[in-house]
Amino acid sequence: MRFSSSLPTKWAGFLVLGLAFSATAGCSASSDGSGAPGGSESLRPAPARAFNEGDPATWTLPMEAYLPSDDERRQMARAKNVLIGDCMKKAGFGQWRAAPELPKVGPKTLTDWRYGIHDAGLSKRRGYKPEEGEQEAYDAAVEIGAVDGTSAGGADGKALQVCRGEARTRLKGDVVDYAAEAQRLGNEAYVRAKEAPEVVAAFRAWSSCMAERGYRYKQPLDASDDPRFATRDVTAEEIAAATADISCRDRTHVAKVWWQAETGLQTASLEKHAETLNKSRKDMETAVKAAAAVLAGRQ
Repeated sequence: MRFSSSLPTKWAGFLVLGLAFSATAGCSASSDGSGAPGGSESLRPAPARAFNEGDPATWTLPMEAYLPSDDERRQMARAKNVLIGDCMKKAGFGQWRAAPELPKVGPKTLTDWRYGIHDAGLSKRRGYKPEEGEQEAYDAAVEIGAVDGTSAGGADGKALQVCRGEARTRLKGDVVDYAAEAQRLGNEAYVRAKEAPEVVAAFRAWSSCMAERGYRYKQPLDASDDPRFATRDVTAEEIAAATADISCRDRTHVAKVWWQAETGLQTASLEKHAETLNKSRKDMETAVKAAAAVLAGRQ
């Protein structure tokens, strides 16, 4: 399956992301561009990134503090594979190797592309698609197949399922499961932010700007989701639409308005669900420590 240019919509889950701004929820984000919620010492600060107002990839959302980092995900995956490998060997299936991880393609952070494209240079070359090298590497990996070599219905496949369960128990769960509530709340805020009056106005302004250039799209992500651009090749038509899109985004500041509104909604949600989220984060950290212990034993 190829990378989809509609990724911001599909990655509304955290998969995925303030400035001082009053959102419809009646809360404000911090004024330092960090995305950290203010006014509640019980809440964790959002992860720090070098903030650049003009680069959505550097923005953060409050809910990110309750999601596993890339390092935490990798550490858990490595520890899980070590434990499964040991278990499979004991079960008599020799040197089991985990399926290779697919290379990243497209967004580099949760907020990168969350609200649509923003890189003028890239859009002039690739329209709504990611860098060609990234796409090729991803496609090549998919073509080879990200599989571990076991057969689903065979004895090795059945042993693998048992070993995965044992690894999960040893690691005290999975970071993805502990992040489920934060992801759900983040998805909810992303969708609700589109209904905020200031976001509706920004969408309208962007749509009007695009109409001046001959494009009829109601919301920003409608452009990247246009079926005409769902092809492997990058067409001149797609590049023209993407560059017009970038121009209208710059003129209307639609991404920043949307992000600010979502930040406010996430802050309100964090304050409401602080106890549950903090517990999930602590459980996640316990699992990460268990993974670190497994890996330390192999050094």
